[in-house]
Amino acid sequence: MAYEFKLPDLGEGLTEGEIARWLVSEGQEIAEDDPLVEVQTDKTTVEIPSPAAGVVSKILAGEGDVVPVGTVIVVIGGDGVSQGSVPGQSPEREERPAARPRADGAKVRATPLVRRLAQDLGVDLETVTPSGPGGRVTEADLRSATGGDSPGTVPGKEHREPLRGVRRLIAEHMTKAQSIPAVTWVEECDFGRVELSALLPTVLKAVAESLREFPELNARFEGDAIVQLERYDLGVAIDTDQGLVVPVVRDCDTRSIEEIDAEVRRLADSARAGTLKPEELRGSTFSVTSAGKFSGVLVTPLINQPEVAILGVHRIAERPVVRDGEIVARPMGHISVTFDHRALDGKRAAEFGLEVIRRLERGEPG
Repeated sequence: MAYEFKLPDLGEGLTEGEIARWLVSEGQEIAEDDPLVEVQTDKTTVEIPSPAAGVVSKILAGEGDVVPVGTVIVVIGGDGVSQGSVPGQSPEREERPAARPRADGAKVRATPLVRRLAQDLGVDLETVTPSGPGGRVTEADLRSATGGDSPGTVPGKEHREPLRGVRRLIAEHMTKAQSIPAVTWVEECDFGRVELSALLPTVLKAVAESLREFPELNARFEGDAIVQLERYDLGVAIDTDQGLVVPVVRDCDTRSIEEIDAEVRRLADSARAGTLKPEELRGSTFSVTSAGKFSGVLVTPLINQPEVAILGVHRIAERPVVRDGEIVARPMGHISVTFDHRALDGKRAAEFGLEVIRRLERGEPG
């Protein structure tokens, strides 16, 4: 009997996921709990194990397809016939055979996405040398076979990169962020009493303590309501080779700076290795971003929805300032607070930013 595997609910209200990579191919026999597919959500990439043993008889969603939760994406066992289908697929694509015999009798293995691309490029898959797992033809194999060209391009003059994976999600997230009536407040901060090697955990501690006094910034939009939260789980923007991710440092109000520092380093290592767990990217109440030496004098961060504000730490450098009537060099930088004007007014955002700065300049973030 065929087992129809549906894209599962991956939590936190996610309604869809992108098929990032199939870890099996049609015709392959697998055991229960064998790695089946990698799914990219707007939070992370999740490896999903097979819930059943048997032969993979039909893959219904190609790599790069975005499918709703509950959609049948693969059939295990049986004859591969499923009553479910991936919305948006044309009958031609659904009926296209999974594999055709080569001249040597071997079958051509390729995902539906690669087959569609081959058709667009006018490439016979039987002529392409596969490099993927199990002798599967990959998109890179197709590009190599065609010299990297796509229809309508001028050879050697263009490179077309599909908007996929983390970059697609970032594009969607940033587009939504543009709909927020955001305002950015900025002020200078003297970082002379901050140990710069522990800058980020120190800022996180100062932010968590300040949020106690300004609960309207420690909040999230939920439908038509603004929910103020009594926990201080702060998102930290981390740049990776795959794009920007925002893992969550829990309980920043009760942890020491040393504990926060260790957790930030652990999360950053996991983010860059692509091994963050879904729960490590969920439920932040407020976010902090610091791009280090690349942060510039000032940038205007985008709010991490559904939160209502984000604090930015910008480039710190020795600058001349006046202290007690004399010009001295101090490690100066800017602190910014970008906030959703639907949730609060500028005065409260400014008061919050000044409180964070006060804690940092006094060297007493907690």
